[in-house]
Amino acid sequence: MIDNVYQLIAPRTVAIKFEDVDIANKVIVRPRYMAVCHADQRYFQGKRDPEVMRKKLPMALIHECMGEVLADATHTFNVGDPVVMIPNIPGHGPDGVYENYASGSAFRSSGHDGFMREFVALPADRVVSCAGVEPHVAAITEFVSVTMHGIHRFDIAAHAKRDRIAIIGDGSLAYALACTLSCQYPECEIVVVGHDPEKLSMFSFVAERYLSYEAPADLTFDHAFECAGGEGSTSAIDFVIEHIQPQGTLMLMGVSEHPVPVLTRNVLEKGMTLVGCSRSGRDDFLAAIDVMRDKDIQRRLSQIVHFDGEVNDIKDIKRVFATDLQNPFKTVFKWGL
Repeated sequence: MIDNVYQLIAPRTVAIKFEDVDIANKVIVRPRYMAVCHADQRYFQGKRDPEVMRKKLPMALIHECMGEVLADATHTFNVGDPVVMIPNIPGHGPDGVYENYASGSAFRSSGHDGFMREFVALPADRVVSCAGVEPHVAAITEFVSVTMHGIHRFDIAAHAKRDRIAIIGDGSLAYALACTLSCQYPECEIVVVGHDPEKLSMFSFVAERYLSYEAPADLTFDHAFECAGGEGSTSAIDFVIEHIQPQGTLMLMGVSEHPVPVLTRNVLEKGMTLVGCSRSGRDDFLAAIDVMRDKDIQRRLSQIVHFDGEVNDIKDIKRVFATDLQNPFKTVFKWGL
């Protein structure tokens, strides 16, 4: 079956590839709503290392996507079912290794074609029903699933005292994590520390909010999630090390392109645990959808979604990525190609 795949072939340059796709024993999904990730944006703008760009391109972008089932040879779904697609291509690892870390695993829109295509053919275990979630919110399910993976890893690693948990960062990841964390730990006080007053104002549902340069010297918390990433990773990690209680767990979720120094002397003195979290797997998608079916959570998540209309040609793709550069949170669009 011939598929139209919209590939990034150079920064800000998209071309159509016609691909003969094997649809045997697959679920055929028509993409409907997509969301732009910072990783997609870095590829589109050519902000990755030149060697990385040469290795990855050409490549169809987007790994956050909901769609509609067109056909299912596996008889798992019905035609017309709303679904989200899992971008992981699982590798093979020993028992206990999550699919997103397993040796040989791959990821769509990072070296493999993502979901900017006419249709997607996937094994049934790479597709999850999103019935009960509004399409523009379902588009960010992959993003929310990353927070669920972080919470799952935290639940295993952290000690039982969880009265106060800090989130360092005030962007989309921090906001989605605050939503899911408040749902998973309703009795816990959530503290958000950021640097942008306007973004921080969005976190009205948490117990405490502080600008990093105004946080009290005696501020403490039991555990923390670092969601700053980039140039903010160093200061975010330093802040946690200074204010976390002894034997606290720090979940590292922000992505940095460059080495980040860590004051290991203080990490050792406090007996801290540092856990790195990246991406997610099928179980995390299922957990995310369960949380997102809650209407209050949907309303909260919709606050960070900017809908940028429909994409009907390559010019519209460029428009969406230009819009996203000006958007502090998540850009979602309808896929009409």
